[in-house]
Amino acid sequence: MAFFGRAARRVMACRQPLSPLGRATTRCYSSQSTHTTEKSVPYEKTLKEEDGIGGPTKPLPKSADVVVVGGGSLGCQTLYHLCKLGMTNVVLLERDRLTAGTTWHTAGLLWQLRPSDTEVELLAHTRNVISSELEEETGLETGWIQNGGLFIASNKQRLDEYKRLMSLGKAYGIESYVLSPAETKDLYPLMNVKDLYGTLYVPKDGTMDPAGTCTTLSRAATARGATVIENCPVTGIQVKVDDSGVKRVKAVETAHGTIQTPCVVNCAGVWGTKLGEMAGVNVPLIAMHHAYVVTERIEGIQNMPNVRDHDASVYLRLQGDALSVGGYEQNPIFWNDVSDKFAFSLFDLDWDVFMQHIDGAVNRVPALEQTGIKSTVCGPESFTADHKPLMGEAPEVRGFFLGCGFNSAGMMLGGGCGKELAHWIIHGRPEKDMYGYDIRRFHHSLTNNNRWIRERSHESYAKNYSVVFPFDEPLASRNMRKDPFHQVLQEQGCVFQERHGWERPGWFNRGGPAPVLDYDYYGAYDVPKNTDYKYSEILGKEYTFDFPPHHDVIRDECLSCRNAVAVFDMSYFGKFYLTGPDAKKAADWLFTADVNKAPGSTVYTCMLNKRGGVESDLTVSRLEPSPAHLPLTPESNGEAYYLAIGGGVAQHNWSHIQAVLQDQGFRCTLRDHTEDMGMISIQGPKSRELLQEVLDSDLSNDAFPFSTHKIVNAAGHKVRAMRLSFVGEMGWELHVPKESCLPVYHAVMAAGAKFGICNAGYRAIDSLSIEKGYRHWHADLRPDDTPLEAGLAFTCKMKTSVPFLGRQALEAQKAEGLRRRIVCFTVDEKVPMFGLEAIFRNGVPVGHLRRSEFGFAIDKTIGYGYIRNPDGGVVSPDFVRSGEFTLERMGVTYKATAHLRSPFDPENKRVKGIYG
Repeated sequence: MAFFGRAARRVMACRQPLSPLGRATTRCYSSQSTHTTEKSVPYEKTLKEEDGIGGPTKPLPKSADVVVVGGGSLGCQTLYHLCKLGMTNVVLLERDRLTAGTTWHTAGLLWQLRPSDTEVELLAHTRNVISSELEEETGLETGWIQNGGLFIASNKQRLDEYKRLMSLGKAYGIESYVLSPAETKDLYPLMNVKDLYGTLYVPKDGTMDPAGTCTTLSRAATARGATVIENCPVTGIQVKVDDSGVKRVKAVETAHGTIQTPCVVNCAGVWGTKLGEMAGVNVPLIAMHHAYVVTERIEGIQNMPNVRDHDASVYLRLQGDALSVGGYEQNPIFWNDVSDKFAFSLFDLDWDVFMQHIDGAVNRVPALEQTGIKSTVCGPESFTADHKPLMGEAPEVRGFFLGCGFNSAGMMLGGGCGKELAHWIIHGRPEKDMYGYDIRRFHHSLTNNNRWIRERSHESYAKNYSVVFPFDEPLASRNMRKDPFHQVLQEQGCVFQERHGWERPGWFNRGGPAPVLDYDYYGAYDVPKNTDYKYSEILGKEYTFDFPPHHDVIRDECLSCRNAVAVFDMSYFGKFYLTGPDAKKAADWLFTADVNKAPGSTVYTCMLNKRGGVESDLTVSRLEPSPAHLPLTPESNGEAYYLAIGGGVAQHNWSHIQAVLQDQGFRCTLRDHTEDMGMISIQGPKSRELLQEVLDSDLSNDAFPFSTHKIVNAAGHKVRAMRLSFVGEMGWELHVPKESCLPVYHAVMAAGAKFGICNAGYRAIDSLSIEKGYRHWHADLRPDDTPLEAGLAFTCKMKTSVPFLGRQALEAQKAEGLRRRIVCFTVDEKVPMFGLEAIFRNGVPVGHLRRSEFGFAIDKTIGYGYIRNPDGGVVSPDFVRSGEFTLERMGVTYKATAHLRSPFDPENKRVKGIYG
């Protein structure tokens, strides 16, 4: 019998390094003599049948409305929720038996608190389905055990992170408690608490049983009319091209027949990439070995909560009178050759890789030192570039949906994600804000880039248990997309952020250049670790829930913009042209605002889904008909529009517009010229004086009013100048052909020297924009928010009779009154907030902050959040004015002032050039 302590000492004494990106090439011990060779999951029941099955368990239908491929957690949950929403002609195909791939060996943990409001809601739905809904519907038990969860903090930063979760949980009514080491010892007597800073206890967390859950889900679905067919591998996906040239799913092929269907759902987990290839769809996930070990019986462990010791990168799951012990290591093993025959199978555990978890486990529960290891569980799991699932309709093929890449959280997130995916399939969009899981969050140039998938997935795996700090950035697969200003800004100390593959300016370090280097896998796989890595060191200083060390640098960038002039490189913005015979019809339908003003106008607008939720905010400029002079002017004999869109969401916008054009049958062309142009924004009271020396156009209010654009010459180069602002100051954006970018930039900087011009980055934009009350899409403006709730009614052409996508939903909401509303809050105390802080009105939780920054001009912390009426009534302006508000940050309450208008320049004078 192997023991935890003895195994750890033996392996650590003679460990050999891993070969690059692979398994150990040599071992200095015999695993048979030291470790258990038993491989088995710790569940009383699995769905494996030793004798196997000869063929499909049921005849294949000729057609189906939806075919779900994969009988694991996500496949079963999606099927169940499709049926709950009224579909009956739905089929689930499983190549072996239900759960056979990765679900059968999962640890089955469910933690209710995560650093994301959407994930908290998804987990709450999973818990409800597993703990009560299914049993009430079917009379069958799923195997749910509510034994609670305990998060271990060994330092202040970790406990601060847990306190943030606790505060967010209060907005959702989730019971949780911060415990002292002594209180933790009382709760969990076998735990070593000598090195603890504190813990977070969540009594209603628990564990799930994969076989029991999936069996119950499939029975509930079949009772509602679904068909579940096991032992039926998919061999192909038929795709047709319609009359408009759009690729659509046509059928699913198997060795036993073909099912005609317009919709396929890829819930194939590790095998999802292969299923995607059958339809010509990129599925950017990668398979890795993921392991845990099961101990022998431990006296006194019964009824203890599950434990996550993030700092030791280990979890301890209660398994009756034993524990399952696992974690996330820095050197996971990639499964490069994914086998189609791998079912109810496990790998041999590589103890060289796994043993790094043992010391942490023994330290936390010393009884493990003398406890035997009963069995090992090392199976494949699918992982993604940001450790988030892949969901939604693939941009390459209409009707091909993803529900895979769950990073070992398929059981935990399955209920919530299955419900959202079902809604997505039936209604075209999910109910919640699922952008963080939407496949369209990744640019199409990345989703088939093997280096990016491998490096980013490795880093996300290795950092899974790291503290989630507000301003963290990846180190893997950087410099994938660089704009023409990149080198010159780097030389001036730019600290870059990564968005959508782009390197965009974050802020400017006074200590000189800090280039991003090639990824070093954190020294794993014999890859030499980067040394004297200035960029990484700067990021490390950001790892705080206090104001960062360079808070004053960002302040100076902001105040230079407010008091003089600053230049922002915004080149990563998406830049699209919409042209064609039906361009005007398309623009009227797509955009909430009236963008059909005179040519030369630029309009800030939203795009909605049919539920009225905001899919995008952007600027749309109407162009004059003209011959092509790309990239500044597209060829157009009729209406043409230039769309400028936040670069981090460009793929989402592109896909949304294309889907609407296809669904409506508009004869239009959407062209992407993002890579062909740079974009700099010159903002501040001195911007007009500066640019008047660079541009050959009159920049007076009469000649160049706010929200207009024109082609001008800048230092001898043609550019499109737009008078716009995203920071609340007078200013112009210059959209510049990439070969002209550097000459124009140098001319601007030379002319601006006497005005005190400075470079500024997106950290300054974040502060300046929130201070002015401008929204950030996917922060305080999301697909589950309407323009009316978000204070953007002015962007909607409701006073006209022109129909637009989502208008009916807005009209209904306006008639009923708003049940929630965005509110601005300021706090007088100098305390940093980052979003997720709970909002209380008269002592009752009414919401949480979506976004928060420090406003340097008003010298206060400022945040925006949506509040609701606890009674379910209308949230009127009087409801806001009549309440006393507080914000809870990490368990500490702060008085807050509520504002219905921006506290900075509420009259909008500055953007119009009215100062003083």
